[in-house]
Amino acid sequence: MRTGMVALALGLLTLRFLPALPPGWLLLLMPVLALMLLPYRTYPLALWLLGLSWACLSAQWALDDRLLPRLDGQTLWLQGEVSGLPSASEGVVRFELKDAHSRRARLPQRIRVSWQGGPQVRSGERWRLAVKLRRPDGLVNPGTFDYPAWLLARRIGASGTVVDGQLLASGQGAWREAIRQRLLAVDAQGREGALAALVLGDGAGLGSDDWQVLQETGTVHLLVISGQHVGLLAGAVYFLIAALARWGLWPRAWPWLPWACGLAFAAALGYGLLAGFEVPVRRACAMVAMVLLWRLRFRHLGLLWPWLVSLNLVLLFEPLASLQPGLWLSFAAVGVLMLTFGARLGAWRWWQAWTRTQWLIAIGLLPVLLALNLPVSLSAPFANLLAVPWVSLVVLPLALLGTLLLPVPGAGEALLWLAGGALHMLFVALGWLAGQVPAWVPATIPLWAWGLSLIGALLLLLPAGLPLRPLGWPLLLLCVFAPPDRIAHGHVEVLQLDVGQGLAVLLRTRDHALLYDAGPATAGGDLGERVVLPVLRKAGVRQLDLMLISHAHADHAGGALAVQRGMSVKRVVSGEAEALPASLAPQPCRTGERWQWNGVQFATWRWEDARSSNESSCVLSVEANGERLLLTGDIEAGAERALLAADFDLQAHWLQAPHHGSRTSSSRRLLERVAPRGVLISRGRHNTFGHPHPLVMARYKALGIGVHDSAEAGAIRLRLGAFGEPEAVRAQRRFWRD
Repeated sequence: MRTGMVALALGLLTLRFLPALPPGWLLLLMPVLALMLLPYRTYPLALWLLGLSWACLSAQWALDDRLLPRLDGQTLWLQGEVSGLPSASEGVVRFELKDAHSRRARLPQRIRVSWQGGPQVRSGERWRLAVKLRRPDGLVNPGTFDYPAWLLARRIGASGTVVDGQLLASGQGAWREAIRQRLLAVDAQGREGALAALVLGDGAGLGSDDWQVLQETGTVHLLVISGQHVGLLAGAVYFLIAALARWGLWPRAWPWLPWACGLAFAAALGYGLLAGFEVPVRRACAMVAMVLLWRLRFRHLGLLWPWLVSLNLVLLFEPLASLQPGLWLSFAAVGVLMLTFGARLGAWRWWQAWTRTQWLIAIGLLPVLLALNLPVSLSAPFANLLAVPWVSLVVLPLALLGTLLLPVPGAGEALLWLAGGALHMLFVALGWLAGQVPAWVPATIPLWAWGLSLIGALLLLLPAGLPLRPLGWPLLLLCVFAPPDRIAHGHVEVLQLDVGQGLAVLLRTRDHALLYDAGPATAGGDLGERVVLPVLRKAGVRQLDLMLISHAHADHAGGALAVQRGMSVKRVVSGEAEALPASLAPQPCRTGERWQWNGVQFATWRWEDARSSNESSCVLSVEANGERLLLTGDIEAGAERALLAADFDLQAHWLQAPHHGSRTSSSRRLLERVAPRGVLISRGRHNTFGHPHPLVMARYKALGIGVHDSAEAGAIRLRLGAFGEPEAVRAQRRFWRD
């Protein structure tokens, strides 16, 4: 039975690793073949095939519900009901629509939209909106958050930007929205948003600084409704009834164990409904249900049984849950606890069990965090040692009881005020700890090193005294001290990041790193913080020798401050140094400045008579082993003519498209002088400027210049000096990407 459940779970989880879904005929054949194999000894293979078939079929339904390609980028009037709890930050309102429909086209069941400067939107309301629709997509960079996978896991078939709208009907029965408004209206010592996150699973009230502190200390699970909270509430109800039965206060006519299990599950289910019953909460409720059922009827089967059944139930009800990191982390954490406590003959004292549990979970989850490209909190064992009991025994009971007693004048507000104060104390302590021990963002490690570190973690989780256990530490630490991918002398690794309508290019020699532009910062977010900084850290960059900001426009310079805050930057240079924030301490770009790093030649140029910001862009030439790259920022026709007339060697193998391929740039004379093999374009899909212009694209084609476009390819990697072809991150196929 266990073998069959393991096989079924592996089949369901295999979906996560597929580059493409099987064709329709194979999807139909797989379950038939599985049913033929089921009666024989090959039943594990049959169950694996059944799990894979169901997961692929479910994923195909989600993909089929995406916005039609012909509607991508179009603006339609549509009507729909607001689903879930909307969020508002920095003047942008974000919410989801369900059952949206339009007279002009069939629409997906769920659409996620943003509304710049929009009015207050509440759950359950019906709106008529003019939305510029987009197929589910996102920025694709190495080692960063996979937004398209997140959208598919939530079965969101389109995203969009609201242009205009009008309210058709107010929300009916939106009780979670009403509770949120009550929570946000009480005095919780400035932590009203954190209370809403804890009670309702609504993280919109937490600021970016709060999320940063939680991530740095590995305590995000404490402020979002997780299995810990659901399990804690169920456990409290169970042990309360058990205590009443032991003290003779429970009615003898009612068997206490079935009642304890039933009421504990009812409490978990009620908390889940309060939190919106999203996939993480359903996962927690399934786990609680299986543990209670095991306690009631199946204790003889061992702890592995409820763990396997819970995993299979979650994946059978929502196969796309395997695309979310939370599923892997939560079940891995429970598995670590089972292995830790189930493999020991003697019992630990309570304080030993508590302290060792934190360290063992940290060790067990390290390979999982590395595989998921998530930061590793070095302070998590210390932070959770104190924060878990503080939230579980103080904050959460006060918050839930206060919410329950809100109809009672004064009682609910007083309890929530105390809960807010307790949360504030927690954030102060966590903030101090995060400042002392920031999270570690490891560089990408080889697969062999990751595999050995996984073996090391498993060895360390075994009881002391077992053979080979001492090898655990050196094997585990391979993930920290794995030999990096060394760049050859005289070569440059070039990475043009996918930052939408903006530019950021990382250049690394053997011992140095240069960032040319830092990505955009808009009302929608700072991509310097969200994309550029994580990519730099994942690439193993711990210090920038130079940050060269071509000019001061926000799509090139917007992320510079976030990069400077996040890592050491020795020097900042810009074509518009006077227009950048003084805190960057920028120096002016000067024509003719040359230097050499590890055998690679660098040179800069700037038009001294520039009349506009774009024309002031600092141009950078990079030559490695005879292969050359020209980075031009946003220069336009005037600066291009001046560059052609200057004493500057322009011939290059690769050209960063001036001004994202706008009509006012990439003149034929410049392209003929540079004579590049290929051009690198950095731009946002469906950008309002129409970049790149069709005339410019026709010019590239006529001259036989290859085009590498970030909107189509994602981040683009080029090893300058090796005379190879650029590599697109999107070329690493994933079935959820277009």
